[in-house]
Amino acid sequence: MKTREVTLRVDGWPPAKNEAKSLLSAGHSHADRVIKLLEAAQQASVNHSVAVLYGSRPIGLDLTVSSPAEPTADATNFLGGVGDVLEVRDRRGLLEHLGDLADVGLYDNDRQIHEVYYRWRQAPVVAYVVKLWELSD
Repeated sequence: MKTREVTLRVDGWPPAKNEAKSLLSAGHSHADRVIKLLEAAQQASVNHSVAVLYGSRPIGLDLTVSSPAEPTADATNFLGGVGDVLEVRDRRGLLEHLGDLADVGLYDNDRQIHEVYYRWRQAPVVAYVVKLWELSD
């Protein structure tokens, strides 16, 4: 069976868990980051039929952040933020402020994530790459 995977490239910083308020709430300080990531995920879902990793199969998550200087947020905050944004939100209530992006999600539940990688690389511009893939049996 072919392993399904999706890779997203996004300009700017990833959303980071940095306060008690949900990243998906209206008015969150990282709302612009959330929108950029959701737009990238939406585009990937449209372009690749393998992009959505629904179901109970375990998946991996790889996050690479690039910037001129070390990020001010740490790996766990970035990973948690990216995970929260890319998870399906059918259990999260109304998110009308997100418009058609409210329905964008690439996997069912964070419990599916069984393998995680994070790295920071020095680069001239701030950007990040998220890769999600279905783990083999």
